[in-house]
Amino acid sequence: MSSFVGVLVSDPGLQSQFTQVELRSLQTKFVSIKNQNGRVTLADLPPLMAKLKALSQMYNEEDIRGILSDLGSDASNEIDFEGFLKTYLNLQTQANAKSGNSKNSSSFLKATTTTLLHTIIQSEKASYVAHINSYLRDDPFLKQFLPIDPATNALFDVAKDGVLLCKLINVAVPGTVDERAINTKRVLNPWERNENHTLCLNSAKAIGCTVVNIGTQDLVEGRPHLVLGLISQIIKIQLLADLNLRKTPQLVELVEDNNDVEELLGLAPEKVLLKWMNFHLKKAGYKKPVTNFSSDVKDGEAYAYLLNVLAPEHCSTATLDVKDPAERANLVLEHAERMDCKRYLTPEDIAEGSPNLNLAFVAQIFHQRNGLSTDSKKISFAEMMTDDEQISREERCFRLWINSLGITSYVNNIFEDVRNGWILLEVLDKVSPGSVNWKHATKPPIKMPFRKVENCNQVVRIGKHLRFSLVNVAGNDIVQGNKKLILAFLWQLMRFNILQLLKNLRSRSQGKEITDADILKWANKKVKSTGRTSQMESFKDKNLSSGLFFLELLSAVEPRVVNWNLVTKGESDEEKKLNATYIISVARKLGCSIFLLPEDIMEVNQKMILTLTASIMYWSLQQPVEESESSPSPATATTPDASPAPSISGEDESSLGGDFSSLTIDDAASDTTVSSQVENEESAL
Repeated sequence: MSSFVGVLVSDPGLQSQFTQVELRSLQTKFVSIKNQNGRVTLADLPPLMAKLKALSQMYNEEDIRGILSDLGSDASNEIDFEGFLKTYLNLQTQANAKSGNSKNSSSFLKATTTTLLHTIIQSEKASYVAHINSYLRDDPFLKQFLPIDPATNALFDVAKDGVLLCKLINVAVPGTVDERAINTKRVLNPWERNENHTLCLNSAKAIGCTVVNIGTQDLVEGRPHLVLGLISQIIKIQLLADLNLRKTPQLVELVEDNNDVEELLGLAPEKVLLKWMNFHLKKAGYKKPVTNFSSDVKDGEAYAYLLNVLAPEHCSTATLDVKDPAERANLVLEHAERMDCKRYLTPEDIAEGSPNLNLAFVAQIFHQRNGLSTDSKKISFAEMMTDDEQISREERCFRLWINSLGITSYVNNIFEDVRNGWILLEVLDKVSPGSVNWKHATKPPIKMPFRKVENCNQVVRIGKHLRFSLVNVAGNDIVQGNKKLILAFLWQLMRFNILQLLKNLRSRSQGKEITDADILKWANKKVKSTGRTSQMESFKDKNLSSGLFFLELLSAVEPRVVNWNLVTKGESDEEKKLNATYIISVARKLGCSIFLLPEDIMEVNQKMILTLTASIMYWSLQQPVEESESSPSPATATTPDASPAPSISGEDESSLGGDFSSLTIDDAASDTTVSSQVENEESAL
C-alpha cells in the first residue's frame, strides 16, 4: 500500500518555508533546466527565475544575473535542488524589501495565504482560539478537545484530523458541510483524514475562501501559518456575513439617495464596514475619516466616539478625556464589554494597529448594535434591489467559481465588479490562455468610460471567437450592468472551461470536442455499469430532484464514498433536501470543486446539474486507468493519501500535465493543491 510523502528537503527549516504545492512546482521547474549531463549551474537560473511570478514584477533576467554575480559565486558552479530553493528565497527576500512589501504574517485582509518568510502572531492565534472555544464548545464531538489553551500549539494538533475546520465552516455559513459526511471516529486512518481535509478545502472555497497553495497534506502536517491563514478567512466570512443589503437592508441608510445603492452593492464587506463606521463617527462629531483598521484606529479615539454614539447608556466621559492611548484603549474595551461584545483584541492590539483583530472587533460591534434606522421606505427599496433569488444564486455560483481560479482580482459582486471588463479578461486568459491582447486592455482604476467599453468589446470579441452565443451583444451592455446578459456570458464561459478540461483529460476523445451529450451519456453508462437501472433523460429531468441518481453516480465512481444508511427515498421536500445536502458534501469529500446549493438539485437547475455531473466526471477521468468500466481501480479504493480530483478551474492542458490517464496514484497525490485541485503552478509562484 503506497502513501504520499511529498517532496522532502533535508533541511527542516528550509522545507517549512514552502507548501507541498510550491515544492512540487519548483522541483518540476528545477528538473526542466537540467542540461544533457543532468547538471544545473548558477548560470542556468536567471532565465527561469525571471519567469516566476514572485520575482517577475521586480526583476528581469539581467537583474537576477547581476544579483547572483554580486554574491561572489562562480556561475559555472553546480547547484542542487536545496541550493536552488535557497537562491529563490534570497531573491524573494530582496524583491520584497525592494517593493516595501512585508509578507511576514497571514492577514484577514488578504485574499490568499502567503507562505514565504512567515511568522505567527500570537495575539491573533489567541483570538482565533477564543473564537473557536466560544462557538464550538458545545459541539458533541469537539467538546472532548475544548477549550483549547491559546498559550500552546494544541490548536494545530486538534485541526489535524479536519473535523474542527469543517465544523468551523458550518459556524461561518450554516449548512455548508453536511456533518454526516465528516469522518468523526476517535482514530482516523490516513484515507479518512485526507477525506476530511478535502471536504474542508472544497467547502472553504464554496463559502468564498481563497486558499492558494494549501493542499490536504499541509493541513495533515498542521502547518501553523497555513492553518491560521485558513481559520482567519473562515472567521472573517462569519463576522462579515451580514454586511450586505440582502442580510441587512438597513444598510441602505448609509447612502444619500437611491442612485448610490448600486455602488453600495458593489463594495467589499470590509469597505461596507468602514462606511458604516464613518457614518456613525460623523454623527458623533469625529472629524477624521477612518480609512483602515490599523493606523487610523490605533489611538483608540475613533472607537471611543463610535461606542459613545452606539451605546450612550454605557458612555464614560473619561474615555474621551483621557490623553494616554493605552489607557484609552483599555477604557474602550471595558465599554465594549458592557455592550456584551466579545473581546477579539487587547489594548496592546489596538495600540499596535493589528488590522485583523481590529476588523474582527468592529464587525462584532456591528453585529451587537449597528445603530441603523428601520425606515420602511428605504428598507423596502433595498429588498427590491436584491429580491430575485434565482439571479442571486447564480451570481453567487459564478462569483465563487471565478475566485477559485486564482486570478489576481477578487470578486465581491459579479454585477458591479465585471462592468469595467478587466476581471472578465483575466478569467478569459485563465480558461483560454493567450486569448487576451493585454496591450489593448486597461487595468483598473479606470476613469475614462470609453476604456471600460474597450475592455468589454474585447471580452465580446473573444467570446465570439470561442463560439459563445452573443447575438446583438456589445461591450457597452456589460458596462451598463445588464444582469441577464452578464449571467448568460458567465455561464457560457464556465461551460467552456468545463468542456475544455474534460477534453484535455479524456485521452480516448483523441482531440474530439466534448459536448453536454457526452457528459450525459457518461453518467448514465457509469450508473448502469453498477447494475442499477436509474437513468438521466436530460439535465432538466425532474426525477433528478430526489438526488438518488447522483448518489448512485458517486457510488459508481467510488463505492465507499456513499453511506446508504443516510440516504432517504427523496419523496418529500425534506427528504430531497437531506439527499441534496449529502450529495454536495460527498462530492466535495471525494474531491469535486462545486458551487451549487441544495436548492439547485431540488429544483433541477439545468446549469448547476450540468456542472455537478461534469465535476464528478472530471474526478473520475483523472483517476488511474481502470481495468474495466464497471469497477474502480483498486488503487483508488485502498491508497490512504491519494489526491482528490482537481476542481473545475482555469487550467490548460500543459498546466495540468497532459494526459492524466497515465498517472500513478502517487503522481496524482504529489500534485495536491488548493481544495485538492491541480492549480496552475506558474500563477501560484
